[in-house]
Amino acid sequence: MIQVENVVKSFDGFRALDGLTMTVPTGAIYGLVGPNGAGKSTILRHITGVYQQDSGVVLCDGETIYENPAVKEKIACIPDELYYFESASVRDMARFYKGVYPKFDSERYQKLKEIFHTVDEKRPIRRLSKGMQKQAAFWLAMCCRPEILVLDEPVDGLDPVMRRQVWSLLMGDVEQEGTTVLVSSHNLRELEDVCDHVGILSRGKVLVERSLSDLQENVVKMQVVFQTNEAPKLPDDMEVLHVSQVGRIHTLIIRGKAHEVKNRLATFQPILMDALPLTLEEIFIYELGGEDYAVRDAIL
Repeated sequence: MIQVENVVKSFDGFRALDGLTMTVPTGAIYGLVGPNGAGKSTILRHITGVYQQDSGVVLCDGETIYENPAVKEKIACIPDELYYFESASVRDMARFYKGVYPKFDSERYQKLKEIFHTVDEKRPIRRLSKGMQKQAAFWLAMCCRPEILVLDEPVDGLDPVMRRQVWSLLMGDVEQEGTTVLVSSHNLRELEDVCDHVGILSRGKVLVERSLSDLQENVVKMQVVFQTNEAPKLPDDMEVLHVSQVGRIHTLIIRGKAHEVKNRLATFQPILMDALPLTLEEIFIYELGGEDYAVRDAIL
């Protein structure tokens, strides 16, 4: 389990992380989402032991990560911007990783060669296309047999077939090996298909952290046609995140469980009322509505 408690990190007076707290359960696929500049890559670099926090705690199974080789042996990372030794090939990096990761699986390396068969293992990685470099990164990282795999925009540059193949491999490791996957991505539609936990970041803090099912069950989109063209005044204790109207149809984004919200709206005797599930993208936008996020109406 990864525990991050009240972590603060500043760069030249700018506070990139501002008391960030989050928990990644063992064996979970945890999606970290947030607008640009929210601090996603910064906290990932703390979790992989690249940065040392100014204050707060970053733990892996109860142990600090920074300058702790025993803990870092459990963690593999695929950053957004890949870096390998100059002129190093996949085969060269495999030999290097074998000396760093005691669990490096040479047999799996050969098996995954068939999956990533379009990648020339003898060619310098820096001379490969962006998509090929990402395939090489997954090939190497998964052979390390990590207990924790940290991914920053992991499938950017991969074609649709390879994206599905990579996620299938990752979910297989989660199911069979209990691997914990922490993934940061702007592709919320894709995360919705694979994640079971989600953390929403803004301005260096985690605003919301829940299982995806809980997150979706506690915010509902209601489409309602009332008796009159104008919507009635809703109770003050009903937390309405967003209101819009097209013709006579009012769309209300309300925090709460669908059946409870429907029961309360039913007292206004609407002509038509329907509850719709929210996507992770919609939840992301409306949860950040109170943070002056500028695209609240983008998906309506």
